[in-house]
Amino acid sequence: MFLLFIIISLVVFSTVGTIALIWPPILFSLVVFLPLFLLGLLDGLQKRQAVRRNFPLIGNLRYFFELIRPELQQYFVESNHSGRPVPREFRSVVYQRAKGQLETLPFGTQRDVHAEGHEWVHHSMDPQNLNFKDIRVTIGGPQCTKPYSASVMNISAMSYGALSKAAITALNLGAKEGDFFHNTGEGGISSYHLQGGDLCWQIGTGYFGCRTKEGHFCPDSFAKKSQLDVVKLIEIKISQGAKPGKGGLLPGSKVTAEVAEIRGVELGKDVVSPSKHSAFSTPRELLEFVEKLRNLSGGKPVGFKLCVGHHSEFFAICKAMVKTKIYPDFITVDGSEGGTGAAPLEFSNSVGRPLDEGLAFVVDTLNGFDLRDKIKIIAAGKVFTSFHMLTKLALGADLVNSARGMMLALGCIQALKCNSNHCPVGVATTNPHLVRGLNVADKYLRVHRYHDRTVKTFVDILGAMGYSE
Repeated sequence: MFLLFIIISLVVFSTVGTIALIWPPILFSLVVFLPLFLLGLLDGLQKRQAVRRNFPLIGNLRYFFELIRPELQQYFVESNHSGRPVPREFRSVVYQRAKGQLETLPFGTQRDVHAEGHEWVHHSMDPQNLNFKDIRVTIGGPQCTKPYSASVMNISAMSYGALSKAAITALNLGAKEGDFFHNTGEGGISSYHLQGGDLCWQIGTGYFGCRTKEGHFCPDSFAKKSQLDVVKLIEIKISQGAKPGKGGLLPGSKVTAEVAEIRGVELGKDVVSPSKHSAFSTPRELLEFVEKLRNLSGGKPVGFKLCVGHHSEFFAICKAMVKTKIYPDFITVDGSEGGTGAAPLEFSNSVGRPLDEGLAFVVDTLNGFDLRDKIKIIAAGKVFTSFHMLTKLALGADLVNSARGMMLALGCIQALKCNSNHCPVGVATTNPHLVRGLNVADKYLRVHRYHDRTVKTFVDILGAMGYSE
């Protein structure tokens, strides 16, 4: 095909040259033909891509359509329920609530109510009227001196660097407006987190924001920052649903000078967190670390986050609680369907326990060890709607966290470019030319509205079920 391209090119240029003898303006066509010829020549001589080498010019169409495949899939192929990872149905309800638009569904459900896996709840003939402002959960066990009253829905862990400064600012302002907490993610506390919203400071294996030069935990740095009034809770990240057993990864393209300074890492280099903590290695040491952080923070609630793996390992933690009488104030159970962290395909698809199974196991195990009343449970992983909240609380959670739901409220269009620094709406990028598209003054109100309307609908469902408290 390369030989055919050369022959056709020679014919075209010969034809143009011949016609130019009679009609010189034809030479202007070389403005088009010459660049195409050079591109085709480059295609045929390069050795990395066989399609382009064998089919100069037209071979580029394959890569063009591959580039826009997600958009074609989303806008022209998927149905309301077939989209992945988040179906259009859920994206739409988040957008509608965030924008304050009409969110009702006309003409009945589009789902097959007899399909395997369809879920529903029983309603009552005596529905109740509940005030959604009264639905709060107190986090803080018997060893906590500064308990925190939390909303039943909060912002799950997403770091500055993974998200833009505008996105973090809008999330925190939304949390302040709606009186719910904002998990910082493992990237540390930035100035964009300090807009007045309550924070859950996450401490990951990289100890960003409280680390020594060698990358280990620094008690002095932690004690100083944990005393901030906006820091209401501290969460130790053991693992996350998107990639349990693997440390966090921030691509070098997202590591700006500011991100590098906050995290204490090199500018422009990939930031790969260790797969496990250096501050502890056994269940007993984990609980001693919990107690240490609680003391250093002045008695604030401290818990840990994990995606459930081997049952025996969680049993060991519970046994250590019984033996040491040291209890975390909360446990965040993350499902393997969690998705805000970039991860290898195999980890995303095939490592870790889904949320419902993991949540039920944690609740049952804590009950079995007579620990449930001492520890609050937070569920995280694909929570978008009020019914999602209801299913997690029905399985035993006390409250939920949502990450992608809040990203959608910010304007995420599921372009699936979070790990490339090319997010087109300025949410998951540090590129200033893309970040400028995210208007904080508008987006923080969307985060607030999405939270409030979702919690209100959740309370309405509880009332429809007949619950009065």
